[in-house]
Amino acid sequence: MGITHRIEAGIAEVVVDFPPVNALPVAAWFELADELRALGRDPAVRVVILAAEGRGFNAGVDIKEMQHDRNDAAGFTALIGANRGCAAAFAAVYECEVPVIAAVAGHCVGGGIGLVGNADIVIASTDATFGLPEVDRGALGAATHLARLVPQHRMRAMVYTCARATAAELHAYGSVLQVVPRAELLDAARKVAAEIAKKSPAVIRAAKQCLNGIDPIDVKRSYRFEQGFTFELNLSGVADEARDAFVEKRDAKFTK
Repeated sequence: MGITHRIEAGIAEVVVDFPPVNALPVAAWFELADELRALGRDPAVRVVILAAEGRGFNAGVDIKEMQHDRNDAAGFTALIGANRGCAAAFAAVYECEVPVIAAVAGHCVGGGIGLVGNADIVIASTDATFGLPEVDRGALGAATHLARLVPQHRMRAMVYTCARATAAELHAYGSVLQVVPRAELLDAARKVAAEIAKKSPAVIRAAKQCLNGIDPIDVKRSYRFEQGFTFELNLSGVADEARDAFVEKRDAKFTK
């Protein structure tokens, strides 16, 4: 369990494993960020594959950790930690000095969208689904990254309804490069990674900087803007009821 990596033939594979659903605690988001940045700086690495073990790619933040710590002396330690950790991990994917390929199987929700939306290439299994349940959890965020995966109006509908999109739909939009059976996912990602690893490392690193430099949206600033609304919702008390209902497996009862 945890975050591991291996490097072979210029390809670094980072694997996230936090059973049962890969909902990451605060410390793990920072650990993932550090791992990705270190691999990007490593001259032996030419491309990174980001993958996960278990039922799904990523289920976002560990809401149980957040609710357990909500009455600490500092008030919002876990919430602030999750916000900062997610921002750090998303930025680390985007700013990794080499291309990052996200290999997505099963569910990719919440924070998973932030990771995948900032990746350079996405390869998904046939059972992969993508979505933001944030509204149902009394939060906002990662619409910045979802908008990199689906068209604008679909993104808005997904945020409001918390509906998910399939890998096949994202492939039709052009944001997922390939859709393959789950058993073939890593092989497909490795094949694309091997093509990149054959190129000039200097040129590929320059290409990553170049492509980030021409992006029309500042993804870090845009995401931090979204997070401000999450903090407001927490101060208002709305988010606690939403997260309590999730932890207790019941319908939320909103008074405002």
